Order: sequence, then structure tokens, then C-alpha cells
Amino acid sequence: MEWNSTHLAYRQTGYFSTLITDFLDQANDLSSFYSLPASREGMASALAARKTGKPVDRATLVAALQEQYAGMPDAPKVKANIARLAEANTFTICTAHQPAIFTGHLYFVYKILHTIRLAQYMSQQHPGDSFVPVFYMGSEDADLEELGQISLGGEKLVWETKQTGAVGRMTTKGLDKLYYRIEGELSVQPYGRELMAILKEAYLESPDIQTATFRMIHHLFAEFGLLVLIADKPAFKQQMIAVFEDDLFRQEPSRIVSETIARLSKKYDIQANPRDINLFYLKGDLRGRIDKHDERFRVHGSDLSFTADELREELHRYPERFSPNVILRGLFQETILPNLAFIGGGGETAYWLELKDLFDHYSTPFPVLVLRNSFLLVESQWMEKMERAGFGVDDLFRDEEDLMNELVKRDSNQTLSLEMEIAAANQYYDNLKALARPVDPTLEEHVAALQTKAVEPIRLLEKKLLKAEKRKFGEQQRQIHAVKEALFPHDSLQERVDNILPWWAAYGPAIIHDLYAHSPVWGEFIVLVKA
Repeated sequence: MEWNSTHLAYRQTGYFSTLITDFLDQANDLSSFYSLPASREGMASALAARKTGKPVDRATLVAALQEQYAGMPDAPKVKANIARLAEANTFTICTAHQPAIFTGHLYFVYKILHTIRLAQYMSQQHPGDSFVPVFYMGSEDADLEELGQISLGGEKLVWETKQTGAVGRMTTKGLDKLYYRIEGELSVQPYGRELMAILKEAYLESPDIQTATFRMIHHLFAEFGLLVLIADKPAFKQQMIAVFEDDLFRQEPSRIVSETIARLSKKYDIQANPRDINLFYLKGDLRGRIDKHDERFRVHGSDLSFTADELREELHRYPERFSPNVILRGLFQETILPNLAFIGGGGETAYWLELKDLFDHYSTPFPVLVLRNSFLLVESQWMEKMERAGFGVDDLFRDEEDLMNELVKRDSNQTLSLEMEIAAANQYYDNLKALARPVDPTLEEHVAALQTKAVEPIRLLEKKLLKAEKRKFGEQQRQIHAVKEALFPHDSLQERVDNILPWWAAYGPAIIHDLYAHSPVWGEFIVLVKA
């Protein structure tokens, strides 16, 4: 497929917070909240630090991945990358996400492709070392409301299930209803039947959601050598026992992150706040937060409670039963991976900026934070409508009302601007002020009040003229509204609402390769218009 691409500054879209735009600008106010910039030099420094820093347990990592991939379809690049991780000169580039059903939102795919792209770039820059792209699956997340739905054709499809606990551990029972709903809409597309076969194997023939997500990602990205890591394993949690003890019995992570937040919040909104205890108890269909009450540790949503000694024994015997929340998850990830960079969206980057002091405390390398690439995918029909209205790619992110105001003022045969009249009125009252001031300076305020009363009705008349004239441009307004509604569903970015499945059904594997081809090394916002 051919696409015309336009690269925009994140700030230009109007959809990113001040914290994120300042981070991209490397503002001084944020310099103490991360270690290295997202740049060639920053990555080189991260590589040097990892080579001389605390080593990771590569044997455990490789063994876990080999066990996880046993029985999966043969993928030479994946197999080779797993083997490379045993070598001291192999490092990872990582992104992470929860196991959203049917891949969730579009950015799920974008962040993976960006991770692959950066790993490839590092391989070119440092040919003596190896770099492996990794998708860290947040399978212990329990937010089913967020992960158990997708948007298809503007309709929200929800997985109806009464299961509780970690979403990754949930069975796939009940997903067949969504599968057949998706099949009814997408199977008629050129690659629809092929897609449905992939979805059937992943979601209807897997025992649980994390396995289904693993199989789906493997099918889409194995050719790039992407490794999927499911970290919900005793051998990985064993490496975090000391940190988990600090959290449970001394609340050290909470103290550290709270102090960081106190500094960060002086100028920016906070993405995530720590709890006194930042661990959940994970067993069966239970994932309940751990709270301390009256010298006992209680698991929210259950009757379970422990003394300090009992909880410490539970931790040492069953570390897999302890699940980190957002405050500790990144530290867990960077402990078990020889990682250089983390690629995430605006929200993820915001909460990672709260964690640097925590990493320093535990002598764990803080990764280079790279804001993931964003895309807006535009079918040719939508761009044609915009161009017929006299607008281009840069105008796609403008407010609908602003676009219509410009169009009407530009194309109307009527005089709609009363700026000359307003200027004349202001000049008239300015002259009155000049006459009144020498007589009595207090009269100037009186004249100013008269000026406001005179000018405001003229501005109101101008708005009414424009509104009345807009009615003559009803067709253009409908066209612009249709474009905005299609490309910015619910007045949000397309990537935060829509799903990759319709695009894959229409264009097949080519859509993945096209997105990869247009993925920059460092985060950018790219508008892709179908040629």
C-alpha cells in the first residue's frame, strides 16, 4: 500500500499534556526525574551503564522464555533472540501493556512496532552487541472494565463475564460471542477469513487470556523477532523478595515515591499515587490489595489476614502470590530484564517520571524513556472531503467550529467581519476618554464602561451574522463533521478508541509492515493518508 505521511509535533495536536510536551522539550523542570534523554547519545550511555551495572539473572530469564515458547509455531528470529539473551552483550528494548482482548486499542500495535524499530536501530548503531525487542505483558492487571472491551465500527463490544482477579489468568469462556460478532462484520473483507482463523486459534483455543494474547502477538510480530514475556512466574518474583519486604513491612517505596511526587506536583499533574503498601495478594481468582490494620495484614475483598511473621513466611514460600501495582511494576520489569529503554504512551511516561528516585534507591538502572510513536490513519475519502473544503493535513486536528468559521468567512460573499466597525467604536470612545480626562480623571472609568456596553453588542452581532451565514454552508459542515467523527471518535485520538482488526481485515499483514516502515526511531506523531 502507498501512504502519504506527514510528521507533526505532539504539541501541535493538542492532545498531549504539558508534562509530556515539556519532557519532549527536555525542560529543566523535569531533568531530575529521568536519567538520560531519548537520543542516540542517551541510548549509548544507557548501554554503557548496563554493561557495568548490576547483572540480571539471564539463566532464569532464558529458561522462563524457553518454557513459555515450548509448543509455539517455529519462529527462527524469536528462537535466536531467546538464545542471545543468555549472552552478556545482549540487551532488551521493552514496551508493556495489559492483555487487552483482541489487542485493545490501536496504540497497542504502535508501541510494539516502535519497540522493534528502536531495537533495530540499536543493532545498526552498535553492531558488536545484540538488542532484543520485548513485550512485557501486564497479565496481573485486574481492570476488566478497561481490558474486556474493544470498539468496532463505532460500537463498543464488551466481554460479558463474571470472572474476577487477574485478567491474564481468566479463562477465555464467553469470548466466542464476541468472536462471532467480529466475524459477521469483518469476514467479508479481503483478509477477513484469514484474520478470523488467527483470532479463533488465539482466543477460542487458549486456556486463558494471557495465553491468547501471547499467541496473538506472536502471530503478528514473530517475524520481527519480538519476544513476549509473561512475568507472572515464581522464579521472577523470587528476585523481588527484598523489595517486597521493604514495601510490606517498612513502606519504603511509598515514602520514596511520595517525596518525588511532592517535587513533581509543584508544576505538573500526577499520574499515579503510591499506597502505603503497593502489593496485591494474587491467588486463584483473587487479586486483592494488601492493607495493614491493627497489626494485621488484610487482603481487600477477602477474609484473608496475616500477622507480620505469617506474611513474611508466605512471601518467601510463595512469592508468586504477590503482585506489584503501578509503583513497583516498572522496578520488577527492570530487575528481570537487561533493559535499556522503555517505550510508552503519555500516561505511562508520566508515571515513570515519578519513579527515578525509587530506582536509585534500589541501585537499578533507570531506562531511557521514549514516548511511543502515534499515528492517525486516514482513508483517502476523508482527506478528499477535507481538501474539497479547502483544508489540508495540518487542519485535521483543529476544532470543528474553527474550521467552519474560517470556511464561511473565506467563501461567503457577505461581509461577516465587523472588526472595522469595532475599531471605529473603540476609537470614538478613546477620543471621549481623551476629552474627559483633563476635566475629571474619574470620568475615564465611566467612559470605559460605556465603551464596553457599546462594543459587546457589535461583537455579538458579528457572531450572529456568522451563525446565520453558516446555515448556507450546511453541506460543508456535514462533511467536516463526518471527517472529525470518523478520525477522532468521541473527540479523542483515533488510536485511543479504534482497533487494528478492521485495518488488518482490509489490508492483511501489509498494514503491520506499512506501520513499521513509517515508524520513526524517536517518538513522533505521524498522519498516514491512504494514497
